[in-house]
Amino acid sequence: MIWRFLLFITLLTVVPAAAQTAASDSLQRGVDADARTTELVNKHAEINAKGKIKGYRVQIYFGVDNAKAKEVKSKFLSSYGTDAHGYVIYDLPNFKVRVGDFRTRMEAYRFLKKIKADFPSAFIVESEIELEDIH
Repeated sequence: MIWRFLLFITLLTVVPAAAQTAASDSLQRGVDADARTTELVNKHAEINAKGKIKGYRVQIYFGVDNAKAKEVKSKFLSSYGTDAHGYVIYDLPNFKVRVGDFRTRMEAYRFLKKIKADFPSAFIVESEIELEDIH
């Protein structure tokens, strides 16, 4: 009977101490996980601030003449400079002039309709777009 009583007392002191240690370890891991999560979120935001995403642009020129590509871009910017950005892309051996940074095809389509009179051969292409310049 005394042995049972001593065993009962021992269990009452050992079990709560073990539980407290486990809770402390869990809490410490939670704090570490929060710090790592915060660091990961900050890194993700930093990458996205400078990054690119999949989107759409309108291609207004395709050819082998670099001077002509720059001329088309200049013409576009003088007419529509406030609405979109222009990019000259060199894809051996051709130059492409693409304009705009649109998240959806519908946004690109609206813009295409707007410029179609000045650039009748323009069409929409999927492209990586500048994240901070999204319209």
